[in-house]
Amino acid sequence: MNYNFEAGEILLLNKPLTWTSFDVVKKVRNTLRVKKIGHAGTLDPLASGLLILCTGKFTKRIDEIQAQEKEYTGTITLGQTTPSYDLETPVSESKDISHLSPEDIQAAANSFVGTIEQIPPIYSAVMIDGKRAYDLARKGKEAEMKPRSVTIKAFEITNIEGAVISFKVICSKGTYIRSLAHDLGQKLGVGAHLSALVRTRIGEYKLEDALTIEDIQQIRRAQLEANGSNS
Repeated sequence: MNYNFEAGEILLLNKPLTWTSFDVVKKVRNTLRVKKIGHAGTLDPLASGLLILCTGKFTKRIDEIQAQEKEYTGTITLGQTTPSYDLETPVSESKDISHLSPEDIQAAANSFVGTIEQIPPIYSAVMIDGKRAYDLARKGKEAEMKPRSVTIKAFEITNIEGAVISFKVICSKGTYIRSLAHDLGQKLGVGAHLSALVRTRIGEYKLEDALTIEDIQQIRRAQLEANGSNS
């Protein structure tokens, strides 16, 4: 396939675990030597999966792509809460979950399907008085997180192994899966945190069609060779 990154492309990337979304943008910008580039929807460092990058004239489509429905798979660990709602921070409280049945867990998940009010995690990129919430959280400062309306189209429990439940979620823009995991734990009365997350789809764009960072580097090498340049 012939790419013209300067003019404009929509790139589907499989974001590596522990990388920030900005890390990916920076790496791809430096690899492709393209000036205009941005991503359509942040993924947390501890999440992997589909990250869409737009270059050139297609950066105008970022808002349109971000607004589309998202699909995720992952795991939630019941009975353990963390301040960040994921594994970025240590477990702060543990509770017994032996009384919970698979039916209890699925029923609780079903209660979140529809349009709900959700409070973003304090460890998030939400702006509060001009500062990122996660910066305030990491400094131990209090911040009031305001609820927002999001839509959960599906919340399926696909497997249960002890305290770890596997799930699939289809949701609207702006949904925090970490908050959904936390709220599920609260609903069940035992607490919970998000222990793994993969974004598998944004609108019609699917993870199975995504490139890796190595693929991008190979594409760039092939372009340079085709142009007879070593720059």
